Amino acid sequence: MFNSVKEILDFCKEKGIKMIDFKMIDIDGRWHHLSIPVTRFNEDTMKYGIGFDGSNYGFAPVEKSDMVFIPILESAVVDPFAEIPTLTMSGDVRIIDENNSRENPRFDQYPRNVAIAAEEYMRKTGIADRMIIGPEFEFYLFDHVSFCNDRNKAMVHIDAWEADWNTGDDESQNSGYHTSHEGGYHACKPQDVTYDMRSRMCMMLEDWGVKVKYHHHEVGGPGQVEIEVELDDMTKMADNTMIVKYVVKNQAIAEGMTATFMPKPILNEAGSGMHVHMLLLKDGKPIFYDAEGYSHLSETAHYFMGGLLKHAASLCAFTNPSTNSYKRLVPGFEAPVTIGYATANRSSVIRIPAYAKSPDKKRFELRNPDATCNPYYAYAAILMAGLDGIKNKIDPHKNGWGPFDQNLFELSDKDKKKIQQLPVSLGDALTALEKDHAYLTCDGVFPERLIKIWIEKKRKELEELGKIPTPAEFKLYFDL
Repeated sequence: MFNSVKEILDFCKEKGIKMIDFKMIDIDGRWHHLSIPVTRFNEDTMKYGIGFDGSNYGFAPVEKSDMVFIPILESAVVDPFAEIPTLTMSGDVRIIDENNSRENPRFDQYPRNVAIAAEEYMRKTGIADRMIIGPEFEFYLFDHVSFCNDRNKAMVHIDAWEADWNTGDDESQNSGYHTSHEGGYHACKPQDVTYDMRSRMCMMLEDWGVKVKYHHHEVGGPGQVEIEVELDDMTKMADNTMIVKYVVKNQAIAEGMTATFMPKPILNEAGSGMHVHMLLLKDGKPIFYDAEGYSHLSETAHYFMGGLLKHAASLCAFTNPSTNSYKRLVPGFEAPVTIGYATANRSSVIRIPAYAKSPDKKRFELRNPDATCNPYYAYAAILMAGLDGIKNKIDPHKNGWGPFDQNLFELSDKDKKKIQQLPVSLGDALTALEKDHAYLTCDGVFPERLIKIWIEKKRKELEELGKIPTPAEFKLYFDL
């Protein structure tokens, strides 16, 4: 870990580093970057930052778009995918102070700054001083992906050699070892063709400082896999989420494949979620544990769950922000569709792992998020909803949200009507956010302006997608 410009420059000299790269996050949660020769990196870089146009990142209007990027030295690491030896780092974004004060103020819409503000607000409440989270990263590895949305042609073609649809391929040498439909969970070699690649990904993540818990093949036969990481502080884990996606995508490309975190890339195959495990600490002690509570969870933990469940619909606007998200949140594929909690029940939106028994491990997971989210916004929104539940003592049991210890997918239609449902579309989630976002704006954590921009942006996506004829529509309506 680096603490000074001198340490950075000494390291670059020792390792032959030629370029320094800076990675910034846009409103959707994509990394952008710019690079400078190492000879241009000095104390002024840290003092004055690097100017850029924030309007191209989806935030500020063009007339007030000048911003500065301030590197975070502690984040510096050698980029394993750069041909020229390169040290890369993330950073903070600040706006230009028109009054020329000593320090430019933090830009409150920048994703990382929103996450930091949420953690600061948590400490102000006195409820906890750390939120520890751990996402599960599910994704598909494909051999081929092509797609087209022209005026006269619309198509998607996906192929994964291990998929069962290739058992009949007689045009090339075929081993006959393929993964059956929905039969990929913990599949072993030779069916698990990406095992070694994933191990290499995990070693890169470890080198980057991201601690890996394990990796394995997931349910989806055409190349669905998972990497799960060890829990860490919320903003740090948002940083790690960006690193995981960067390493996975670039290593897949380096090995002749391609990776996608899309929630539902293939019809009638398991979708890819990003279940988020969470717990709170105060003065180093877990506050979610109670030996006498339901599933050994404390009253505070129940109130936190109550906040998540009360705001579940509006949370989806940040945790499930794509139209594709809601093609995953359907019955039959272990993705949640109802608002409730239970122990060891994967049909519930909040699941309490039965295997996490010790006080320092006692936690629960939110199962609806997916990796199309901007992790900084999504994790911050989850924290704010949970804190609202604690502040207002929202009891999930008294509100009828569980515990549900039966398979919610198998309920009768009559019983399903008694249980609140997650949004079935992005439009529903955005409507919920419009009506329910006061919990996010507490202490200015989510600026009203950001929520407005987010809703407008996503409504525009919905409008554009709604205009596009699809092959499925031709199948239904062409001959009418």
